[in-house]
Amino acid sequence: MASLTTSASDMVAAARARIDEVETHDLIASLDDPDLVVVDIRDIRERQRSGFIPGSVHAPRGMIEFWVDPDSPYFKDVFGQTGKRFVFHCASGWRSALTVATLQDMGFKASHLREGFSTWQDQGGPVEYATRNP
Repeated sequence: MASLTTSASDMVAAARARIDEVETHDLIASLDDPDLVVVDIRDIRERQRSGFIPGSVHAPRGMIEFWVDPDSPYFKDVFGQTGKRFVFHCASGWRSALTVATLQDMGFKASHLREGFSTWQDQGGPVEYATRNP
C-alpha cells in the first residue's frame, strides 16, 4: 500500500486551525435563537441510533456542497436564508470540521460543534428520537 502524504487527522487539524468552533455548552445555550440553524451531517443511521438535536436540519455529508450551492440542481432553500447562523455537527467534530472548511472555501459562512454530538447529551443538550412505525 502506498503511504499517504497527508493523514485524515492532519486534514482535520488544518481545518480546525482556520474555522470557527463552537463549544457544546455554548450551542446548548443558543438553541432558542431563531437565527440559529443546526445542521447534522451524520449518516441517517447515526441519527436513528443516537437521536438528534431538536430542530436540526439533516444534510448528509456527501451532498452538503451541492445543497448549499444555489447554482446546483440539488440546492436546498434552508441554506439560502440570509441572516442565519449555521452550525454544523457530526459525531465527534472531525467530519464537520472538514465540511465547514470546504464550505468556507466556497464562500458559505458557518461554524461547527467542536466535540460533535458525542458530548451533547452528557452536557445537558436535549435529544429527540425519530418515531418509528410499528
